[in-house]
Amino acid sequence: MRRLSAPVALNENQRVKITIDGSDNHVGLDTELMERARAEVAAMVELPTIEEVRVLLSTIPGSVSETVIAERGAY
Repeated sequence: MRRLSAPVALNENQRVKITIDGSDNHVGLDTELMERARAEVAAMVELPTIEEVRVLLSTIPGSVSETVIAERGAY
């Protein structure tokens, strides 16, 4: 999900048209991190199943999403 980089001043009942152009879909992504992750996955001998991932994630205490939001702050 993308968020606006700055608030947009709109009048009440003003219509808004949003256009999504897929040509720059990598803008804002950490491409270095993504490449590193791709390399790590490519080097793996055995990939975990989705069930194994769920079990591992269930052992993390608290809410992972709340932790991520707290660390990165509001956008």
